[in-house]
Amino acid sequence: MNFRLIVASVCLTFAPAVLAQYVVKGDAAKGQVIAGKVCAACHGPDGNSPLPVNPSLAAQHPEYLYKQLVDFKPKGGKPAERNNAVMLGMVAPLSDDDMKNLAAYYAGQTLRPRAARDPELVRAGELIYRGGIASKKIAACASCHAPNGAGMPAQFPRVAGQHAEYTAAQLKAFRSGERKNDPNNMMRGIAAKLSDREIAAVSEFLAGLR
Repeated sequence: MNFRLIVASVCLTFAPAVLAQYVVKGDAAKGQVIAGKVCAACHGPDGNSPLPVNPSLAAQHPEYLYKQLVDFKPKGGKPAERNNAVMLGMVAPLSDDDMKNLAAYYAGQTLRPRAARDPELVRAGELIYRGGIASKKIAACASCHAPNGAGMPAQFPRVAGQHAEYTAAQLKAFRSGERKNDPNNMMRGIAAKLSDREIAAVSEFLAGLR
C-alpha cells in the first residue's frame, strides 16, 4: 500500500477515539471572563496572540484546546504530559469546567489572517504540506490537518494561520521528544524525520495559509 494512504488510514482510524474521549461543551461567556483575567496577556483577549512565541488560540477546535489544558496539569502525582512552567502555573487553579469554558470561548473567536514572509520557504513548505516527502516516507500534512489547514474538529488541530515561530518550536519539541502528548506518537514520528530547513518551510507556509 502507498505510504500516504497508510498515514491517511491511521488518521481516520485514530480519529473516533479522540472524538469519544474529548467532546467539549463549555460556556463561552464564562470562558471569556477567565480569558480576560488569566490568558489575555500572552494569547490576546480574543485568542490572537500578539507574541510569535505564544500560540494564537482563536478558532481552534475546543476539543484540542481542552486536551492541551488538561495535559498541562499534573495528574495523580505524575508530571504533566506537556511540560511548560508558565502554563503549569496558569492551569493550576482551573477546574475542569473552567478549561471547557475557555476552550468554548476561544473556539468561537475569529482568527486574524497573517502573512508569510519568505516566498522561497513558502514554496518549499507547500510541497511538504500538500505532498509530503516521499524519500523520507513522510505523508502530506494535509492528510490529517486538511488541505486548508483547518484540521478536523475533535480530531486534529487547526494549524493554518499560526505564528511560524511557534509552529517551528513545537515541531522541534516533538522531534526531540521534549513534547510528547501526541496520541500514538504520531507527531514525534513525523517530526523526527524533518530537518531544520523543512520545519522552517512548513511553519512559514502555515503562517500564511487560509
